[in-house]
Amino acid sequence: MKNIAIAICAVALLFAACKSGTTEPAKTDSTAAATASADNKSEWVPVDSATAMKAMMDAATPGKEHEMLAKMNGNWKAETTMWMAPDGPPMVSTGNVVYKMILGGRYQQMLFSGNMMGAPFEGIGTTGYDNARKVFISSWMDNQSTSVMNLDGTWDEASKTITFTGKMFCAPNGKWCDMKETFRIIDDKNQLMEMWGPDMKTGKPYKNMEIKLTKK
Repeated sequence: MKNIAIAICAVALLFAACKSGTTEPAKTDSTAAATASADNKSEWVPVDSATAMKAMMDAATPGKEHEMLAKMNGNWKAETTMWMAPDGPPMVSTGNVVYKMILGGRYQQMLFSGNMMGAPFEGIGTTGYDNARKVFISSWMDNQSTSVMNLDGTWDEASKTITFTGKMFCAPNGKWCDMKETFRIIDDKNQLMEMWGPDMKTGKPYKNMEIKLTKK
C-alpha cells in the first residue's frame, strides 16, 4: 500500500510534477477556514446511541479485506523500474520489502529498504481498508522526502487489482497533481505495482514506475 501496497510509491514523491489542466492551489488558512465553516453548516443527521455504537464497532472490526492483506505478510524481493520521462531510459534497482499487520490487524505496514539513484533508500507504507467509506486507503513516506502521499483505492475481483487515485503536492511548482497507482495480486508469491504521474515538461500522465514483488 501500498496502498496495498501499495505503498513503494517513492518515485511519485521524488519526480512527479503537476498536471496543468487538473491542478488546484494549496489552501490558504482563510480558504481552509471557509471550507471547514461550510462543512459545519451542512445538515447533521441525528443518530441514537445504540445505532452510533453499532456503527462504530462495525467500522472498527477487521473484515475480509484485512484478511486479504494479512495473507501477504512476510519478506519480499522488489525489482523497481523507473522512467524519469516518457521517452527516458529505464532505471532498474532492487530492494527488500517486509509486510506485517499492525494495530490489531487493521492496517498492513510495509517497510522498504534498498537503493535509489545510487543512494540508500528507506520507505514506510501503510495500507488498510476503511469499513465506513468502503475503500482501500494507502499512505507512503520515505527518507528522500518530507511529504506524505495518501491515496484511496477500489478492488476489482476479476483482475485481483486495487486501483488507487489521489493528489500529491508538487514542490517544484507549488501545485497539486493527480496520481494513479495499481496494485495487482498475480498469485500468492507475485505482485505488480504500477504508478502513473504527470510528465515534468508537458503535464501529461505517463507510467513512471513499475515494481515487481516476489515473495522470498
